[in-house]
Amino acid sequence: MTAAPEILSLLKSHFGFDRFLPLQEEIVTNVLAGNDSLVLMPTGGGKSLCYQLPALAMDGYTLVVSPLIALMKDQVDALRVSGISAAFVNSTLSNQENEGVLRRASEGDLKILYVAPERLTTPRLRHFLNSSPPSLIAIDEAHCISEWGHDFRPDYRNLKILRIEFPGVPVIALTATATEEVRRDIVGQLGLQDAGSYISSFNRPNLTYTVKPKQQAFGLLIELIGRHENQSAIVYCFSRKETENLAADLSSNGIAALPYHAGLEPSVRRATQDRFIRDETSVIVATIAFGMGIDKPDVRLVVHYDLPKTVEGYYQETGRAGRDGQPSECVLFYSFSDKIKQDFFIRQIEDNDKRRHAAEKLAKMVEYGELRTCRRRFLLGYFGEEWKSQNGDGCGGCDVCLAVNEEFDATEIAQKILSAVLRTGERFGASHVIDVLRGSKAKRVRELGHDQLSVHGIAAEKSADELRQLFGLLQDAKFVAKSPGEYPVFLVTRAGREFLRNRDSLTLARPPRAEEPRSRYRATSENGVFEYDHELFEQLRALRTRIAKVRDVPAFVIFADATLREMAYYLPHDGDAFGAISGVGATKLQQFADEFIGVIVKYSSQRNLSQRDSPGHRRTSRGSPSRNRSSSNATLDATRRLFSEGCSVDEIAHERSISPRTVFGHLERIARSDPGFDLGSVMPSPDRTEAIEAALRSNESGFLTPTKEALGDDYSYEEIRLVRLQMERDFEKAEA
Repeated sequence: MTAAPEILSLLKSHFGFDRFLPLQEEIVTNVLAGNDSLVLMPTGGGKSLCYQLPALAMDGYTLVVSPLIALMKDQVDALRVSGISAAFVNSTLSNQENEGVLRRASEGDLKILYVAPERLTTPRLRHFLNSSPPSLIAIDEAHCISEWGHDFRPDYRNLKILRIEFPGVPVIALTATATEEVRRDIVGQLGLQDAGSYISSFNRPNLTYTVKPKQQAFGLLIELIGRHENQSAIVYCFSRKETENLAADLSSNGIAALPYHAGLEPSVRRATQDRFIRDETSVIVATIAFGMGIDKPDVRLVVHYDLPKTVEGYYQETGRAGRDGQPSECVLFYSFSDKIKQDFFIRQIEDNDKRRHAAEKLAKMVEYGELRTCRRRFLLGYFGEEWKSQNGDGCGGCDVCLAVNEEFDATEIAQKILSAVLRTGERFGASHVIDVLRGSKAKRVRELGHDQLSVHGIAAEKSADELRQLFGLLQDAKFVAKSPGEYPVFLVTRAGREFLRNRDSLTLARPPRAEEPRSRYRATSENGVFEYDHELFEQLRALRTRIAKVRDVPAFVIFADATLREMAYYLPHDGDAFGAISGVGATKLQQFADEFIGVIVKYSSQRNLSQRDSPGHRRTSRGSPSRNRSSSNATLDATRRLFSEGCSVDEIAHERSISPRTVFGHLERIARSDPGFDLGSVMPSPDRTEAIEAALRSNESGFLTPTKEALGDDYSYEEIRLVRLQMERDFEKAEA
């Protein structure tokens, strides 16, 4: 379809363009013909012009439903500069000012009127619309109407009244991210009639996609920002507190960074956004609350410091980079532990279909993070678009395609992995099979008798991360496949069985390992040299930073890095073991043990890790190393015996000459290892339990500190930990 000459004239006179971007001309022509339209264009593709230009050519005004006040103001300001009469009605204006805007629209003095979706249910706006119907209705960010989208907003469901009350007015729905499922939902919810569907390519050729393991992430982040010095960057985090902490850490390292999240005062958010747009600050550290509708064209770096919940959200957020078409970088720091953190909140979803759908969305994001093939191809395929390389050598714009893979002989390890999948009955995901291969003594492994299998421990020399990567390579080679469903398991394919049967050789290719000194994951202390869990270390550092900021002291005053490394190696689960860590004195034990032990216990439980005896802990028990391996069980058994005899926590503490806090730690460890262990006698009262459960569900990070802060001093850490444990038990029982 070709636009009329007068439309091309408007395009030039008001927007300064001599020609349309792809699909714009067809969409504008369809709208002017009075037809409904569904427009799906990537960020920066020119969606807004698809309704702004027809608005100029039509009589009356165009009603635009937009979800964000900041977006309205930015677009209205831009339209006014372009000589187009536009205004908005929202809560930032007084009643008198809003009335003035509606009067101007009814008198024909406005061409474009922006409103928020929640205002459509107000009597005043309903009366205005009925007395002065629009000539065109535009629904921006239309994916917000779908429960299956990544940014569902209930107020958007009210938009169906526009179709009911104005059946003859054309509707154009616009979004940058929508799967085929979401697109169908948009059409159905808005009642679009014979809508023209215009789906632009999702490919952003100027963006480079990279995934980095979330190890030493802060140092790598500083390097990334340094590479884009004095250029605009957005760093997305999981929670509000993380944005504030990370922004502060960046600032202390000489990087001008500001936090942004929905919990800040509106004036602060607006000021922060303005400073970013005006290049007064170069780095914004934000939750997903930041960015929708940001028109800044020269963002050169978008970093996801934590795992996003959906591919749609990730794609939309990376789309804020390079809107001017210039080369820009998108980096995701990936850790499987972030997936587990997201799982906690997915479990709180009560509706089974919604919970399953959220889990499936997250699984696709995890798949992207662990991908060994072209990331661009994956992203485009997710939205139903096939990627065809022009030169046959990959996209040239993601870390996988840019890397020179190294080949290695995978014959032996492939045989071990495939054998383990078969021996465990093809009924498990990668995590359990990896536990078996590495010789784990986790309770689940022992209960199933998998510690007695011939494959138990046959790949003990391999790290869990390395085995997870090998699972992926075997999946790429079509030797294993994942079953469908919410809880997929690995199956050995016909090709995999033939490989085992024929004893074939196998060569695979993987990205070269980063050249990093081994000491990076080793620590030296007075207790010697040891390798520590770097993921847990980062979580402990984050907790230390939060505490230090609350107390307004340097982080090292709380604990030195060397102390955190020992915690990340010895995994103390109770006060006695925690107090044995080098650098933990009596005062710090009293003040900080609960919070740090809470993180360690949760992390250990998720990965079936056990506490190690530190040299200081062994000295305390005055036993030999072999005796001390059983001393932990002995002390737990003593607590369990007294508890089963009806002794209270205080009575047990007095009897055993230990602190009540340590007793609670013992009870928690016993309960985690024994699902049938009854904690009823020490659980808080029902009303206190209900309050704690509500606080835990609203806690974005899943850590104890923000929950304790929300509840106040009347609640103890012990109560919170017990209720959290009971919630986990209830969920596992429901899933069984």
